[in-house]
Amino acid sequence: MTIKQKDDFSLKQEVKLSEKEIISFKKRGYNDDLLPKTKEKRHMSTMNYFTLWMGSVHNIPNYTAVGGFLYLGLSPLGVMSALVISSMAVAALLVLNGKAGSTYGIPFSMHLRATYGDVGAKLPGFLRGVVVAIAWFGLQNYTASLALLILIGKIWPDFLLLGSGFSFFGLSFPGLISFTVFWFINLLIGLGGGKALNKFTAILNPLIYVVFIGMAIWAIRVSGGIMSILNFTPEITQSTSSSKILTYLIIINAVLAVWAGPGASVSDFTQNAVSTKSQRIGQSASLVVGYTIFAFSSISILIGGSIYYGVDEWNVLNIVNKWDHFPAMLLSIIVLLMTTISTNATGNIVPAAYQLSALFPKQINYKKGVVIASVISFLMMPWKLMDNSESIFNFLNMIGATLGPVAGVMLAHYFFILKEKINLDELYMDQTKNNQGNSYKGINKEAYIATITALLISLLGQVNDSFSLISKLSFLIGFVMSFSIYLVLKKKTGHKKGKI
Repeated sequence: MTIKQKDDFSLKQEVKLSEKEIISFKKRGYNDDLLPKTKEKRHMSTMNYFTLWMGSVHNIPNYTAVGGFLYLGLSPLGVMSALVISSMAVAALLVLNGKAGSTYGIPFSMHLRATYGDVGAKLPGFLRGVVVAIAWFGLQNYTASLALLILIGKIWPDFLLLGSGFSFFGLSFPGLISFTVFWFINLLIGLGGGKALNKFTAILNPLIYVVFIGMAIWAIRVSGGIMSILNFTPEITQSTSSSKILTYLIIINAVLAVWAGPGASVSDFTQNAVSTKSQRIGQSASLVVGYTIFAFSSISILIGGSIYYGVDEWNVLNIVNKWDHFPAMLLSIIVLLMTTISTNATGNIVPAAYQLSALFPKQINYKKGVVIASVISFLMMPWKLMDNSESIFNFLNMIGATLGPVAGVMLAHYFFILKEKINLDELYMDQTKNNQGNSYKGINKEAYIATITALLISLLGQVNDSFSLISKLSFLIGFVMSFSIYLVLKKKTGHKKGKI
């Protein structure tokens, strides 16, 4: 195994693995989904990464979140600028935390092992790849199924009357059909893996430009011009603080929390990068360009629609549903559904499948993981969780707060402890041996202390209203604290490079 490293300034590293080494790792009990990706299996170029996240930005929950941001006291232009700044923070998180994947070809589960140890990786991996991913997968499916229900109802009005009086644990018969159909489509996309996603996003992104820019132009025209939108003030504004900087931080934290899952498990995608440079440029451009378009279109559509219909309307589906032009309504809802599929696949079903494979490497491969995660997401009945929105968001906020500390420790460990050097031979240890002296064996105690300490602090606002501001900044606080605490603990324990 050799590492050919060019100048650090270029951030380009290439790890060459022989077929013999890959075979030896496989004999140690690792399935193909967990093995390092060799050069021949890396298929994602700069353009692939550029299209990867473009579809994930424009989805129904994100538009709803922007509606909430408009109540925080910033001007529409201020919210736009906050979203663009947020995109830069998200891009930095994904590019930096994805460097281990693009350099060594390892998935998130092995990246976690390199940070927390083979035993220690199980808990953060389970939280990110199973609990968070499956919960979000189900909730995203249900939210999008409501859009599908609107679409079917427009085409076939009597569909909404089917099974009158029928209820499947609180879900109507038309709702059950809509949810099942959309769930099955997501399952098929997940089974297709990265190659299917590349083809899917390549088709999706041109449609995004056409539809959402078109919707923004419509909104600007019907509202009386761009100045009407930029000068708009909601009827009820909840100013979080007299400090605009704090409001900016709250929005940045919220956007980072949305991307906390992909931010932690981004190695599942960067392991397929043809080079670190390709994922660095592709992901950065994807997020910044995507969010710039999203910032302009979401603000324009939501405010323009509100002005035109005479009511503050922050649900983009309700605006589209009011359109008289059927073809435009049809295309817009289809694109919204497609963007939700893209988000669900990249952020939820892929990491869930990989983590299930990592937890049970001999029994579950990627495709079996997709099926198992999908079935669990159906059985959890996400429409039930939405009966009480407060409990749902408290749950998701707690999980999001967990991933901030995890990401902080992962970055601190890879760049400052490992110095970007991973010993793959030790990382892919033979599980049948005791591996005494292996640098990745056991639990990285300092990583656990830093993660749990930061987690508890970032969750204070969930249990005490006096610390509500901490909850609003939970990802940022958890990330910074775990990052700092971990490095301090490692320095005090006299850490030696290469040892966890």
